[in-house]
Amino acid sequence: MKPTHPQHSRASFIRRLAAMVYDILVAVAVGMCAAMVMLLTMLLLVENNILDNQGYEHFSDLIQHSFSYQLILQVWVGLWIVGFFLWFWRNGGQTIGMRAWRLRLFSTTDKPFGYRRALLRLICSFGGLGTILVLFDFKSKQSLQDRLANTEILVLSKEDNHHSSWGKIQE
Repeated sequence: MKPTHPQHSRASFIRRLAAMVYDILVAVAVGMCAAMVMLLTMLLLVENNILDNQGYEHFSDLIQHSFSYQLILQVWVGLWIVGFFLWFWRNGGQTIGMRAWRLRLFSTTDKPFGYRRALLRLICSFGGLGTILVLFDFKSKQSLQDRLANTEILVLSKEDNHHSSWGKIQE
């Protein structure tokens, strides 16, 4: 299967891996900021007796020992991290790491790339493990998530990577 934009080649495993490392660092930062906001909100709610302190004297003890508060915090952070990838893939086809490594996500079908396909792509990536398929797929260089979501990751030229050029290479 050839790329849908013949002037661009599909990304190699190394380029994808480099972009993934960059994006993991950004996702961790997003998660930390989201956690800080939620922890501060929970602290204020507990201190003002809006949320139950479950008999703990200090908020830190409550967070360490309360399964429900930990679950709320983890779901909140997870939603922000998922939202980070979905929003960037859906709005421009590039995460921050992909932009740094001149990679862009394209649809291989005529269907528009919406949030549903972006979520399918994220789930099928298995935390990035689906990208290992690129090492064995010499011919088409497609990851598991690309195959299942009908997408491809292409390497852009420096000129095409500039956002003013996106109109010329849109899906």
